[in-house]
Amino acid sequence: MEPPGLTITTRSTDPAEMVVTVAGEIDINTVSSLTTVVDEALGDGPSRIVLDLGGVTFCDSTGLGTLVLLNRQAATARAVLVLTNVGGYLLRTLEITGLTSALTIR
Repeated sequence: MEPPGLTITTRSTDPAEMVVTVAGEIDINTVSSLTTVVDEALGDGPSRIVLDLGGVTFCDSTGLGTLVLLNRQAATARAVLVLTNVGGYLLRTLEITGLTSALTIR
């Protein structure tokens, strides 16, 4: 069950890629849901997880830390985590924190 303020949907574009679309707020109250969905997606064995963040309206420090953690989990599973449709607010936050060099953003 998704917490209030966050919607997560998944779709497989092909066996090698899973797209996880996130809308709403990524914060201390919602990161566990996002982590669970990505963990389950990694269990299916895709080589790429695409996080579509076009609908993200807020991301706190816990959310940023979770993106880094998910990136590490993907690497451990021999997959790539790719962030797409990163909006201006979130992109600026990633730039300020130096995370643009640690994460794959398209």
